[in-house]
Amino acid sequence: MAGRGAADRRKWLALAFIVIAQLMVVLDATIVTVAMPAAQVDLGFTDADRQWIVTAYALAFGSLLLLGGRLVDLFGQKRAFLIGLAGFALASVLGGVAPSFATLILARAGQGAFGALLAPASLALVTTMFPEGEDRSKAFGVFSAVAASGGATGLLLGGVLTEYLSWRWCMFVNVVFALVALVGAAAVLPRLTRAARPRFDMPGTATVTLGLVAIVYGFARVETAGWSDVVVLGSFAGGVALVTLFVLVQRRVTHPLLPLPVVLDRDRGGALLALGLTSVGLFGLFLFLTYYLQVTLGYSALMTGLAFVPFPLAIIAGSTFLSSRLLPRFGPRVLIAAGALVAAAGLLILQALSVQDSYPAVVLPALVVMGIGVGLTFSAAVSTSTFGVAPGDAGVASATVNMVQQVGGSIGTALLSSIYAGAVTRYIGARPSTQALSNAAAVHGYHVTFAVSALALVGVAVVGGLLVRRVRDRASAAVDHDQVSVAVH
Repeated sequence: MAGRGAADRRKWLALAFIVIAQLMVVLDATIVTVAMPAAQVDLGFTDADRQWIVTAYALAFGSLLLLGGRLVDLFGQKRAFLIGLAGFALASVLGGVAPSFATLILARAGQGAFGALLAPASLALVTTMFPEGEDRSKAFGVFSAVAASGGATGLLLGGVLTEYLSWRWCMFVNVVFALVALVGAAAVLPRLTRAARPRFDMPGTATVTLGLVAIVYGFARVETAGWSDVVVLGSFAGGVALVTLFVLVQRRVTHPLLPLPVVLDRDRGGALLALGLTSVGLFGLFLFLTYYLQVTLGYSALMTGLAFVPFPLAIIAGSTFLSSRLLPRFGPRVLIAAGALVAAAGLLILQALSVQDSYPAVVLPALVVMGIGVGLTFSAAVSTSTFGVAPGDAGVASATVNMVQQVGGSIGTALLSSIYAGAVTRYIGARPSTQALSNAAAVHGYHVTFAVSALALVGVAVVGGLLVRRVRDRASAAVDHDQVSVAVH
């Protein structure tokens, strides 16, 4: 019993270091957002170029995730985790000392590439260390809280570092995260038994990587070039064709990069679809609320970061305190659907935004309600999307979870940006341009955008209710079995 207690403590300590690494990967998608103006002054790049600071990271991260997931299965979860941490830290140092815009973009792409190895390794370790029962619900509650709230945390941290130090510390801070996680994980991560080493699927790797690069690039280009741009349309067409070819290849090869049963299982497929739709609806939240707070209300970068603090706190409450108690009892179907509807209600609160300071009366309660809903949905969906996967496929299954969120976020950002721009243009119409009209038009655009986001969350509830079948079956059975085992012993 003493040995089992020590092993349990070691397992939870290992989770802490895994969560630190996951936080670093997630917050890096947004930490540079509030630092961009300062970096632009320092390095002298144009307004048209600045999107590539975000796009370079998203492009490398989103397109290489499946490859990274299979490398996790190939090299082993612990080794891949440590390599990913070290590589991410080195890329961050390069970004922090970047003497030019080109070097910064190269560093951001390097962060994305090593993040594509680190993210699936992190989730695969949690999946393997917590295979079932109440501990799994608690572990995935903690992991999901970090995954879902990292964006808001990145905005806060980026604002603090830029305000009091330098934009370069938005890069250097990753070294601190990486070193803590690297030293701790090397000491406490268990040596997990690895399944037979999978063979490498080169045709599948080439088709899916190039296909995802094309799709993510197409969505990244939409914001500046528009939906009718030839390159955008060509990227979409080529990407869809390559991904279709990838599926055909996976059906024929002996050792597929992504075994189709991983995603065709009804529960896992439904959970993955729910995660993708959630990202479509919420990925643009930080972007548009940042515009509202800074441009319409005149908040500073630091004030904007602080304004988002209630969101991750509410996510922690939803995904840990609530989900860990409700998931074993009611199952993922109920939590995915209920959490999505709660989050949609939070988005609808934002319909009361005005050109006056609406933060205390509107934004604050909306962030709290959305955070609780997102916490419930994410913890249930992430846990279900990796449940029952063979140990040899844990890495690629974890990569698929990250991939649907990244691709969903890219789609959501491009779609919502287009909807916002169209709403603002129609509102202004033939009216004479004034500052008051510009602010009113912007707020109208936010109303339309957040209404569409709420519809996407309603779609998540429908998907969760119709596709996910697990209610209390395997989840509750595992908890009951653990309780019986404890009573017997």
